[in-house]
Amino acid sequence: MIKTIPTYIEHPLVHFRQRYDWDCGLSCILMLLGRNERRLFLNDFKDICQKNGFGESTWTIDLCYLLKDFGIEHKYLTITFGANPSHLGKEYYKCFNDDEKRVNEKFHNANNHGIFVETKSVSCDDLIQHLGSYGNIILLTSASLLYCDLCKVNKLSMELRSCLGLKSTYMGHYVILCGYDKRIQKFLYRNPALKDKICFMSFEAMDRARKASGTDEDIILLYDKLL
Repeated sequence: MIKTIPTYIEHPLVHFRQRYDWDCGLSCILMLLGRNERRLFLNDFKDICQKNGFGESTWTIDLCYLLKDFGIEHKYLTITFGANPSHLGKEYYKCFNDDEKRVNEKFHNANNHGIFVETKSVSCDDLIQHLGSYGNIILLTSASLLYCDLCKVNKLSMELRSCLGLKSTYMGHYVILCGYDKRIQKFLYRNPALKDKICFMSFEAMDRARKASGTDEDIILLYDKLL
């Protein structure tokens, strides 16, 4: 039975702005952590990146292993199990050859580590239902398709472009969906490339950004036990 959800919901988060042009996914995780865990992560930042083998090239499966390490319940949904070979040769995936073995091993070992991965495409309604019932969502998007209706920034801002070093048409960028407003048909999200703020984007536009070629429709559903 589908749970009845509110018309509007916003999950509070302590914003964390990414410090480099590659750590948006890690910054999303930092927004989910408590104060002490965040401090420990930042103190051991370089060691954690090296220990997990991704260096400065983070894939969604890498984020899942980190979430597991911090005890954050989650589920990873994607339309491609493993490293998608069609990304080989694309500008954004210039480290594909270096990453492929690590990524595929993590996918195949995920179940043994208590990480749930499902090959599945989800609808906008599915995202809204999860936000209204369980908690936040980490999304992989195409950075060039993100904007904020609230700020009237309908093109990628110079601030975001500079932070990400955006050159190619597609550049993967992680954001956190933290709510929605069904009255105006918009998602609320936090963008780690920007200063502390909540951005608003239409359901339809966010669907385009998260389903763009290169994202593999990667989604991490997060479960807050308090809901």
